[in-house]
Amino acid sequence: MLRGMKRTLLLIIFGALGFWATQGVAQESDLKYMKTKTGVEFGIWGQGDTKPSPTLFVLGNSIEGTIGDPYFRQAGNDLAKEGFISVSIDIPGHGTQEREGEAKGLAGWRERIDQGEDLVAETNRRLSEVLDYLIAEGLTDPQKVAASGTSRGGFLAMHFTASDPRIKCVAAFAPVTDLIVLREFHGAEGNVLMESLSVSEQADQLADRPVWIIMGDRDERVGTDNAIALARTITASALARGLNPAVELHVLSEPKGHTTPAGAAELAAIWIKRQLEPVTE
Repeated sequence: MLRGMKRTLLLIIFGALGFWATQGVAQESDLKYMKTKTGVEFGIWGQGDTKPSPTLFVLGNSIEGTIGDPYFRQAGNDLAKEGFISVSIDIPGHGTQEREGEAKGLAGWRERIDQGEDLVAETNRRLSEVLDYLIAEGLTDPQKVAASGTSRGGFLAMHFTASDPRIKCVAAFAPVTDLIVLREFHGAEGNVLMESLSVSEQADQLADRPVWIIMGDRDERVGTDNAIALARTITASALARGLNPAVELHVLSEPKGHTTPAGAAELAAIWIKRQLEPVTE
């Protein structure tokens, strides 16, 4: 209740002052809340040097916990210096997407999928509606849109990219690629919906877009080998269609297991900026 009241107040304040009222380097306090015309809530972090701005969708958990946190903001930190804005929504099981009486986070995902609810399709719908709004309002340059995410957020970022051709590229940090690897989904073998949500099932839709993945070499939580297999599957799909594969996979030594290897955010920012630069003859 208090979180909702706080967000409503912020929406009113920033709506009155105007999103582009201030300029300069983005600060932690620059997180702003907005809503689409049908009420899909999202957050924006960063000022944007120009309008419309290059835009990075960043997915992780809640809006505050993602673009309000430098760790989960990842490439958005450096890209803000290049005039990008970072955009996020509450993903299933987090923030406003928590449900009363339901487990939080990934355990909640399991409950929904067991009940036949395609939470990925609904998330894609909300994200595409936010992108529609940002373009219509002149906030986002439709030719310069990228997606990114960490862990479960990387899973959703890749699905979003596969579902919406306006996303030019995607960067995934230690991403979930197959839900069955997660302890929350152990015992769900044979669940048709869960199996259909493997990112590998979206390989054909990702084959014509640049995909960047970074993993630690011993990530048992989400599966290092699964990420490697995904990269190979996307490449195989691209080759089968006569396309030039654009998958970049980094597997780095990371004794901590499931975490983003050092330097990943900076590498991703350079890569994303390069993907969105105009092609020159």
